[in-house]
Amino acid sequence: MVINVVGGGPGGLFFSYLVKKRFPQWTVRVFEQNEAGATYGWGVVFSEVALSFLRKSDPDFFERFTAGHVHSDHMEIVHRGVHVPIHGNRFSRVARIALLQFLHQECRSVGVELLFNIRIDEMSTVRQADLVVIADGVNSRIREQFEGAFKPTFVHRRNKFAWYGTTKLFPAVALIFRETEFGTLIAHAYQFSDSTSTFLIETDPETWKRARLNEKDDVASREFCERVFADDLEGHELMSNKSIWFEAVTVKNEKWHHGNMVLLGDALRSVHFSLGSGTRMAMEDSIALYEGLCAHSTSLKGVFEHFETIRRPASDRFQDAAAKSLDWYENVSDKLHLDPISFTYDYMRRTGRVTHEDLRERDPELIRQYEALHGESVS
Repeated sequence: MVINVVGGGPGGLFFSYLVKKRFPQWTVRVFEQNEAGATYGWGVVFSEVALSFLRKSDPDFFERFTAGHVHSDHMEIVHRGVHVPIHGNRFSRVARIALLQFLHQECRSVGVELLFNIRIDEMSTVRQADLVVIADGVNSRIREQFEGAFKPTFVHRRNKFAWYGTTKLFPAVALIFRETEFGTLIAHAYQFSDSTSTFLIETDPETWKRARLNEKDDVASREFCERVFADDLEGHELMSNKSIWFEAVTVKNEKWHHGNMVLLGDALRSVHFSLGSGTRMAMEDSIALYEGLCAHSTSLKGVFEHFETIRRPASDRFQDAAAKSLDWYENVSDKLHLDPISFTYDYMRRTGRVTHEDLRERDPELIRQYEALHGESVS
């Protein structure tokens, strides 16, 4: 079998590794438009729950995959300058470039052909294969070419984001809420290496305009954000990597496959980073598509049916949770009157998937403080 994969992100690379390892006689090629060492963004974060699928699927790969990660056993919310820890939330973080380089190595070790600096604008370049996996991201050009077949829908969210890095280390995954004369700005911060943390800044469009961030260049934007989060950065600067302001776009596709082509990862469906699940979802897609090949290698129809049966319900659940999470962030001004403990509690229950008793099991001390404020008859 000949398989061409368009897009060298975590989903496409992991799928290629799994298939070539299981079927060494097959030809598996990955076409990536960027250089091998190119990446945008900073770190990638996985929750312990998010990595459980990988441990179950391939324990040896899991050990290699997490060997160089930065680990933490809690997160924290910073509201009104008060740091509220939330225990029972374990995370694993790694630099995005380190993650990609690891996957490059794993792919090469089993014989996957990695082809860099090749931009696929026309499907005829790669469609002469038994299977074509479209994993070229949320702005997939291939999906756009076959829009009538895949029938994608796009929801543009309102908040603005800028993705920075910093040498200030945040051992816990931290969510920092700062109120200013212009409005509220939020930082999503976490250490992902010995020397660097991600520092993603979010704000609503009204605050963005009042602060004139729509008029500022990269240097002026970074300086403004450094002033807002000065107490948190403690003298450290923000670092840019094409850190322009952008808006989140949620993508769904009515059809997941067309002919010998199938969508995977962010090209298939986007999950907002406030849940930290985009890379996880792409890698879980990879496992399901690979398992479909193992069970139905002579029938693409069977492969695609297996893939959708396994992944569509999970995809819908995560997108629903992500939408609720985005709603919470976009309307956070309605929550700022809450005390830090109540604010943290409200944040943890924002998607409707975490109950009061779930939180009691995760972090009894947080619930003890919350019940001391609100009484014990909380459901």
